[in-house]
Amino acid sequence: MPPPLAAASTASLPSAPPPRGTAAAATAARSSVNLLRSLARSRRADLAHRALLLFRSLHASPSPPPTRYSLPAALSAAAFLAALPEGRQLHALAAKLALAPAHTVVANSLVHLYASCGLPADALALFRRIPERSLVSWNTAVDALAGNGDHLGALDLFREMQREAVGLSPDAYTVQSVLGACAGAGALSLGLYAHALMLRELGGAEGDGAVVSRDVLINNSLVDLYGKCGAVELARQVFDRMPDRDLASWNAMILALANHGRVQESLDLFDRMTKLDNIVPNAITFVAVLSACNHGGLVDEGRRYFASMTGEYGIRPRIEHYGCMVDILARAGFIEEALDVVAGMNCRPDSIIWRSLLDACCKKNAGLELSEAMAKLALDVPDDAASGVYVLLSRVYASAQRWNDVGMIRRLMSEEGLKKEPGFSSIELDGSVHQFVAGDTSHPRSEEIYDKLDEIQQKLVSAGYKPDVSEAPMVVGVDRTKGAALRLHSERLAISFGLLNRTPGAPIRILKNLRVCKDCHTISKLISRLYDVEIIVRDRIRFHHFKDGLCSCKDYW
Repeated sequence: MPPPLAAASTASLPSAPPPRGTAAAATAARSSVNLLRSLARSRRADLAHRALLLFRSLHASPSPPPTRYSLPAALSAAAFLAALPEGRQLHALAAKLALAPAHTVVANSLVHLYASCGLPADALALFRRIPERSLVSWNTAVDALAGNGDHLGALDLFREMQREAVGLSPDAYTVQSVLGACAGAGALSLGLYAHALMLRELGGAEGDGAVVSRDVLINNSLVDLYGKCGAVELARQVFDRMPDRDLASWNAMILALANHGRVQESLDLFDRMTKLDNIVPNAITFVAVLSACNHGGLVDEGRRYFASMTGEYGIRPRIEHYGCMVDILARAGFIEEALDVVAGMNCRPDSIIWRSLLDACCKKNAGLELSEAMAKLALDVPDDAASGVYVLLSRVYASAQRWNDVGMIRRLMSEEGLKKEPGFSSIELDGSVHQFVAGDTSHPRSEEIYDKLDEIQQKLVSAGYKPDVSEAPMVVGVDRTKGAALRLHSERLAISFGLLNRTPGAPIRILKNLRVCKDCHTISKLISRLYDVEIIVRDRIRFHHFKDGLCSCKDYW
């Protein structure tokens, strides 16, 4: 960790020499600014820190370089370090010198700073105040939202750019940010539009897309886009047509196949990468490979790849690798072995690992004592998701018919001000993303959606469906009420809306922020058969392709 700016010595830093004349002063200023830019662009924390120290040293000298040239470099260094206090000081200096938001380059650098510090709202507010926005201004603002998880906001801003930024055409940076936002939002049709726009705007003089097809970074973004939007065939098509691939290309494709349940294809691709193309995998590759083993329930293969990672490739396991391995073992019932893995970790287990073990204890009926121990360990780790632990523990008590303890958990959550993470499901239609929460009545077509939901429910009951009320232990204890609560889950509303608007032969694609529950999984399989429709659901963990009454996960998720 670099020392605080106030405490660091500047003795070893170069500073502008005393000017001997106007030309000499100008040359010294240019040299100083060039050095500052080089340090800021180094992508190294120690050199970025030195850039900030140099900026302070230069502007304390008798002949400082023009601030409009040096300030963007200093802001770039602060952004790389996510040094918000120093960044705010630089912002104050810019405002004092009337450079922000009036000077476009300085203002763009400030937008990037706030985005890098996790403050997209501040970044967007500053962007709104820039009097003359350049293409870089728009790109930085779109990326600020997309990079901080506001994918729909990023897409809205891109649409605004197309409407209002007269004379500005999207470039490769714009399109990459938009592709990332489409991937995050699961917005396939918007992603296809962005892909077509890219071919048109960046396809080269002949407009045949040859320039784009050779760009590894853009192709990697397309593989990621189609993989995350449920169109894994398109992802594979882009991957197979790439004239050049880097390690990130292989990692993206291996993970996409794994997340779609095409486990053997994923592992075969890894073998092709390492054995035929002689590409050395990295830590990210093994997260993808272990994810494939996890989704397929391949315990022996998971053990083998984990051993290969450490023994053959000398990769030190990270928390993500341990998390995958623990989940592989625990879900298959090897809870003791999973605990042995945790005991041998080279880092402290996080709450995700303990929740994974607790979830396995719940599903495998591992006993109350072990489940309570896992819950305690999960709650001992500082985390924002304590409500998820309580919900899992309540399911353990519900399975054991310990309703008083279920009530106690509900009271504890209420007393501690904890709420279950709200679930939502979204579906894209004609370039617009429609989002639903449980029991949602805010949609303009709510009446039609609920009428369709009634029709679906009648068909499900006729087909022999009975709700699995164990999935709703935190609601009122009457089974009828529990069944009604399940019926109003957000993904059911999204499916109902999708059926109202579906194109014959086209799948219904839904994005869900939580893991799909057992009851919704059951009804999705039934609906796919009863309505002869493919339903593709991307939940927090993986993809589920429901078709002809079956799911691609083979009921193992």
